[in-house]
This record gives sequence, C-alpha cells and structure tokens, in this order.
Amino acid sequence: MAALPRRIIKETQRLMAEPVPGISAVPDESNARYFHVVVAGPEEKIAVLFSLYNLVFFPPDKWSPALQIRTVLLSIQALLSAPNPDDPLANDVAEQWKINEVEAIKTAREWTRLYAMNN
Repeated sequence: MAALPRRIIKETQRLMAEPVPGISAVPDESNARYFHVVVAGPEEKIAVLFSLYNLVFFPPDKWSPALQIRTVLLSIQALLSAPNPDDPLANDVAEQWKINEVEAIKTAREWTRLYAMNN
C-alpha cells in the first residue's frame, strides 16, 4: 500500500489521542485509510466502515478542508439525535419524514440494519 497522506496520519493521531465522546473510530488493521466507526445514536449504536481517504481526496459537495473527521463524526451523531427535515441531504427522505414520521423512522431503522450495522 502506498504511504498514507500526511493529513490522514495527523487526523488519525488526533482521533487516537482525543477520542470523540460517544464515538469509537479505530483504523482498520489491514488498511489505515479506513476506520471502523461506532456511533452512539439515541437508541442504539450504529457501526460503519468509514473511508477517511475518500473524504480527503474525493470530498462531497460544499466540503471545506477545514472540516476534519472529528467534525464529520460529531455531525453524524447530532443528526442521529435530531434529524432536520428542513435541511435535508435527501429531499425524498425529508418529505417522507414530514408526511409520515412513524413510517420514516421505520425506514431509517431498516436502512440502518441493512447498510450500517455489522450483522
């Protein structure tokens, strides 16, 4: 594997030295460009494999280099606790939330089981 970019090394060191409360982010043993992340949500924990490399080199729209992995993880945790359908990432999901919150929560739980949990 090619050497890790300096930014990934620095952010990994910071995460290990200053863990984010309620979030565990551990580099993958076979590929340090990936993190095994467990986020404490409002009712249960969600585990995902997260690519810091992709975030750094293929950032999403409106991404600022000032944002670090810790701020991304904190944002995810905050959205789990207080979703905001008036400022959505996916308009169709926000509309479902506004129309039928119970069904939207059911869908969110199913997607969490399918795409974010290690089972």
